[in-house]
Amino acid sequence: MKKLKKEDIKQEVFDLYDDYAHDRVSRRLFLDKLSTYAVGGITVTSLLGFISPDYVKKIQIKPDDPDLSSEFITYDSPQGGGSIKALLSKPKDAKDKLPGIVVVHENRGLNPHIEDVGRRAGLAGFLSIAPDALTPLGGYPGNDDDGRELQRKRDRNEMLEDFIAAFEYLKNHPDCNGKVGVVGFCFGGWISNMMAVKVPDLSAAVPFYGGQPTEDIDQINAPLLLHFGELDKRVNAGWPAYEAELKKYNKEYKAFIYKNANHGFHNDTTPRYDREAAELAWKRTIDFFKEKLA
Repeated sequence: MKKLKKEDIKQEVFDLYDDYAHDRVSRRLFLDKLSTYAVGGITVTSLLGFISPDYVKKIQIKPDDPDLSSEFITYDSPQGGGSIKALLSKPKDAKDKLPGIVVVHENRGLNPHIEDVGRRAGLAGFLSIAPDALTPLGGYPGNDDDGRELQRKRDRNEMLEDFIAAFEYLKNHPDCNGKVGVVGFCFGGWISNMMAVKVPDLSAAVPFYGGQPTEDIDQINAPLLLHFGELDKRVNAGWPAYEAELKKYNKEYKAFIYKNANHGFHNDTTPRYDREAAELAWKRTIDFFKEKLA
């Protein structure tokens, strides 16, 4: 069987997967449409396997990394889901109080990839918290399809309260210096934008390909660093209006659009991953947090 490469996959397949991953087409219709691209020795099974996440081989920072202290905790979210499970990470040898980062998952709960991102943030010198908004429904169920199904059952504004509560938890944590930022991906990018609107003392926000707020943009105090993939037409469509409002109210922001990058380009567990764009965006993110959370 032919071994697939990213270059073998048409852009329409990535767009179709994006529609499926964001509930715009059913699984049945997704597979039916996917079959039209199973040509030239490529089967639907091999195509599906190639574009699906690989959480086994792609973890960058192991849970038992010797330089990291990482554990699951619970915190209170009285306006949200109640008691929320989260992964709390920090450098093992940290002696001083650390700046905090809330790491917000995509639309499928705290999967292994976002746990890994939380550990990366911890290893970079921060106290990071990666909550699981699926906690009230039993937590991330072990696969993304079921995770998406569960997340659809929760109100997104109630989930926003869960991440605002995570901000409060970090801000008041004895190991935190009191300055807290947020980084999020996809759904988490929307949460990051909304936390900038809703949390007056948020110190920085970094949305990766996140939906944009349309109201109360004048309330934003936090500096923003926004990352977009050039090929992500769905999310990018809202950016000009958002940027116009940021300019109107003289808000501090930087935005980068990464050439030939798809939605989800930072997620290294799928072929939408763009290594050059992802590494540059992450470096910019860490540098931004080091500047704004010091």
